[in-house]
Amino acid sequence: MASSPVAQSETECPICRGTGWKNIQVPGKSNRVTRCNCRVDARTGRLLKATRIPARYEHCSLENFETGANFHESLTVAKMNAVVFVDKFPIERTGLLFTGPIGVGKTHLAVGILQELIRNKGVQCLFVDYRELLKEIQNSYNPSVQTTELEILRPVFDADVLLLDELGAIRPTEWVWDTVSHILNYRYNEKKTTLITTNFSDLPSRREEKPRKAFSRKDEATHAMAEETLGDRITERMRSRLHEMCRIVELEGTDYRMQIKNRNFQ
Repeated sequence: MASSPVAQSETECPICRGTGWKNIQVPGKSNRVTRCNCRVDARTGRLLKATRIPARYEHCSLENFETGANFHESLTVAKMNAVVFVDKFPIERTGLLFTGPIGVGKTHLAVGILQELIRNKGVQCLFVDYRELLKEIQNSYNPSVQTTELEILRPVFDADVLLLDELGAIRPTEWVWDTVSHILNYRYNEKKTTLITTNFSDLPSRREEKPRKAFSRKDEATHAMAEETLGDRITERMRSRLHEMCRIVELEGTDYRMQIKNRNFQ
């Protein structure tokens, strides 16, 4: 009795039948083989998963980042910078530092860059929330936790493109400054590309403008009321390093997310 044919696997690609290669016809030449789309798509899926983009931002792309008459003109300029960055990578590896108030679309743009680099260029990327990273590192000091600080930082060091979101969100301490400088200096020395978002203005540290012992009571009051800058949050030395690593892209305007939400309900 003849054996029945083996059923094709439901997950097997009908084009390459699991080989990972497909034939292509080149006019005037013999048939050639190339990687099947199923393998390319699978690799893209693995890269996206490894990037750790939060579910809230998985939909973000450069294509659906809205600009135009209803939005501040700086958003158009910022999107152009993002598109040019993707187009020139990896020949141009200088990162981008997105600054601006809460809600103007900094993280959307930065995640859109990661999506493009992964889908169109197969680049290894990593999304890291600044606050969560510091919490993970601090937790690694707990004797009951098996993960070490180096194990947490290794992917941050090694990613071809790192997105460090919400830089400066944690109130600075010596330990925070040391940790930030360790990460940025390593990536700078290894010529790794870093994308950064921050809600703090790219201005010098007001704390370092004058020695604290020279402050009058009026100076103390003024400094206490002044809005903190990026220099205040990461030190002026690290801010200077960022200027060597990144181009500054400033976003302005009202809350981008609320504008999109309001338009969807109109």
